[in-house]
Amino acid sequence: MKKMHLKTIKTFIGLLICFNALGQSSPEKFKNPILSGFYPDPSICRVGDTYYMVNSSFEWYPGLPIHKSKDLVNWEKIGHGLHRPNQIVFKDGLKNSNGIFAPSIRFHKGTFYIITTMVGQKGNFIITAKNPAGPWSDPMYIKDAPGIDPSLFWDDDGRCYYTGAGIIDDSQSEWPGKNGVWMQEINPDKGVLLGKRKQITYGHASNARWAEGPHLYKINGEYLLLIGEGGTGEYHSVTVFNSKKLWGPYIPNHANPVMTHRHLGKTHPIGQTGHADLIQTQNGDWWSVMLAKRQNEGFVTLARETFLAKVEMTQQESGVTPIFNPGVGLLQAEQERPDLPWTPVSKIKERDNFDGDKLNLEWNFLRSPRSKWYIQKNGFLEIKLRPETVTNLLNPSYIAKRTRHFNYIAITKLSFKTNKENEKAGLVIYRRHGNNYQLLKGKNEVMLIKVFQNGNKGEFKPQIIAKVPYKNKEVFLSSKVDGLKVQFLYGKNEENLKKIGETQDYTLISDEVAQKFNGVYIGVYATSTGLKSDKSAKFDWFEYKKIK
Repeated sequence: MKKMHLKTIKTFIGLLICFNALGQSSPEKFKNPILSGFYPDPSICRVGDTYYMVNSSFEWYPGLPIHKSKDLVNWEKIGHGLHRPNQIVFKDGLKNSNGIFAPSIRFHKGTFYIITTMVGQKGNFIITAKNPAGPWSDPMYIKDAPGIDPSLFWDDDGRCYYTGAGIIDDSQSEWPGKNGVWMQEINPDKGVLLGKRKQITYGHASNARWAEGPHLYKINGEYLLLIGEGGTGEYHSVTVFNSKKLWGPYIPNHANPVMTHRHLGKTHPIGQTGHADLIQTQNGDWWSVMLAKRQNEGFVTLARETFLAKVEMTQQESGVTPIFNPGVGLLQAEQERPDLPWTPVSKIKERDNFDGDKLNLEWNFLRSPRSKWYIQKNGFLEIKLRPETVTNLLNPSYIAKRTRHFNYIAITKLSFKTNKENEKAGLVIYRRHGNNYQLLKGKNEVMLIKVFQNGNKGEFKPQIIAKVPYKNKEVFLSSKVDGLKVQFLYGKNEENLKKIGETQDYTLISDEVAQKFNGVYIGVYATSTGLKSDKSAKFDWFEYKKIK
């Protein structure tokens, strides 16, 4: 009885301390990005006082990462829309930056819907769930739905409409980069398009490029179409269109573009802003999530990230007009946070000890695994050596997580022994099959391999740039990224690591060098380099943490 009483008191005191700490740490401002690292094309919805967000994932699996938040600033990853290998199969040869493009997440009458595009395979599809953490349904592929970036909108009468990026009237050759948005009614529970379809815009002006990423809203009795324009690069922007009727005409708003950094040049710290979605809080305030890129000494090394901006929904000559960050008009690195209860979430663990029998939600694979070539058990992650390599467009034995900082250190403890030259295991920093660094333990050595392909074009060949003798079964492998430089290290214990090779150029994985849409990952890897093997590599733990 005394023990129970003492335990209750301790629990109560602990809760008081926790609540007091949370209250003291409630800041007046928040910092952007709200999701750092490779989280492009955000889409958001609200159910009661909880917000859910989904992002593109391209060739990475599990696909469609889903986060939830109570305050629009602190986000917790709760699952993935594509989380079963047989739910969607990423075929061999699926190119870098193909795969899952620009999803939209919506909630209607107890069901969550995600609609998205599988580029390089079957096209546009819908998945549904009662719980956004999963499980999610198998994809319902939508017949005769050309283009990309689909979104769903329910009107007041309960009918649902599909908006997507594409040209359906064969006018795309009128000027370079011409694209548009079309609309059609849809049965979202069957994935079937209904009735007529209509082209509703080609962009906000003559010669507008790459109109895409549409979202349709009904605000104050008026229809507001929000899209991205200019391509997901230097000229990216957000534009809006107004209509009194569902089927249009959709008139470009005189305030367009309502959000862009295109006029600030390439040296501005935050750039390439666009692909936005709007959300109204339970208090009636409006906010927007969107993608943007941060400069790192003149290079983009974290790809497209998710940012948050205040929106004031005004009534102007054009009609309902969203004003982004009123008085400033630009994305901010820091600004006043939403008027919502501050609700911190658990931080991502720096060290993963591979406890339990399931990988945590931060780990991803290149394309979907078709067999169970790995196991997490007894505090180890064991990976089978397979013929596939990270320089092929296949599913290699590579398990990785997003990089989230300009400066970071990663380290892992590996147990691996082989007497064959083709068998290797270790640590890999990866952007593309043609742009990566590999720090690997082989037969009797540790080697550093550089894979470089400039501008996503031309032939490339893995190059061994450093090699040192090493015969122990266990080895610690590490990479330390400092701005645009990376130093690789190895050793027999964690405290006394030795450098291998000179400091390397980290811009190899940057947008400017590697190009395309995906992001930067770091993780553990094993390969038998084209030959069959019965070997496995065991990783005791993996640590990733910010430095400086």
